[in-house]
Amino acid sequence: MKTITNRQIFLNHVAQTSPAPLMLEIERAAGVKLFGADGKEYIDLIAGISVSNVGHCHPKVVQAVQQQAVKYMHLMVYGEFVESPQVKYAERLTDLLPPHLNNVYFTNSGTEATEGALKLAKRVTGRTQLISFKNGYHGSTQGALSMMGDETFKRSFRPLLPDTMQLTYGNEVELGNITNKTAGVIIETVQAESGITVPSKSFMHQLREVCNKTGALLILDEAQTGLGRTGKLFGFEHYGIVPDILLLAKALGGGMPLGAFIAAKEVMNTLTENPVLGHITTFGGHPVCCAAGLAAFEVLTAGKLINQVEPKGQLFESLLNHPKIKSKHRIGLMMALEFENFELNKRIIDRCIENGVLTDWFLFAPQCMRIAPPFIITEEEIKLACGVILEAIGN
Repeated sequence: MKTITNRQIFLNHVAQTSPAPLMLEIERAAGVKLFGADGKEYIDLIAGISVSNVGHCHPKVVQAVQQQAVKYMHLMVYGEFVESPQVKYAERLTDLLPPHLNNVYFTNSGTEATEGALKLAKRVTGRTQLISFKNGYHGSTQGALSMMGDETFKRSFRPLLPDTMQLTYGNEVELGNITNKTAGVIIETVQAESGITVPSKSFMHQLREVCNKTGALLILDEAQTGLGRTGKLFGFEHYGIVPDILLLAKALGGGMPLGAFIAAKEVMNTLTENPVLGHITTFGGHPVCCAAGLAAFEVLTAGKLINQVEPKGQLFESLLNHPKIKSKHRIGLMMALEFENFELNKRIIDRCIENGVLTDWFLFAPQCMRIAPPFIITEEEIKLACGVILEAIGN
């Protein structure tokens, strides 16, 4: 009888998101390394798309998962029981946030955090218009998809949310489209999937001022930029502004599925009545995920890990020089290398993976290579990875 491999079962029975998945079969992961079932070793330069900031299977995160799993896992829908991991993590997060960001709604994912924030903006303001930005990414559920900044990914699923508008990221003139009819403006603090687009301080300050003037709620999506990725704990710290609603995900769970939208308590309380249970989730803020997230958060904030992010990013940038690299875009440890086209980028990425360095491309910038490793990557590993990339680029 012929044995069916895991690869074939994957293709037959796991829903596929693209015609050409990477098909790497990883047996285990530790630190910045992934280990294939065939024994091959990879340096991970994408950290599960900015998820594993403190590295894969950090011992303190694994211990927190194990300890919580033997106490209790799912008990009741979110918000009904006092569950210690949720309570402790919410308190820890809000301790390090500006005073009015003092109330956390935990979700399962970033896209669910987006959905909650959009509902909250409409509920608080009594308005319906939602504004986002071209080349922005906020998730794939239908509300989040309505905010997505690329028509290619949206056209097959219309009709989506009505009364939406998209502006050009970084264009101060277009901010005049935000009016007293706007419920909320959702924006990435740094646009990731466009190939790491860093806005000017002037643009971010003007955006904050326009929202203040019109009463629109400013929603900052920090799914990728939050929790140290930019070299500061939260990306908005670079700009001297504070959002009305903050979105966190990816690294929030320390490798477990977890998202959150965070606002002032009086704002969040609008979801508790008229109707009651205005926003609800069964598994959001799962106790094991919150325990893992809190453990990772303590690792992140207890030492000097975040202080290492910018110097390590600078090292990547200084080493990656080649005539075929058209441009480099970076903040902290998130970086894009731009090549002539997707075809060239894909060939280079494939060679990197063959030679033991895992990287990929960006959703709205397929000509750009993504570099966003765990923060614990060493200088020696950075130099090794950069050598592999440069060799893959070739002549």
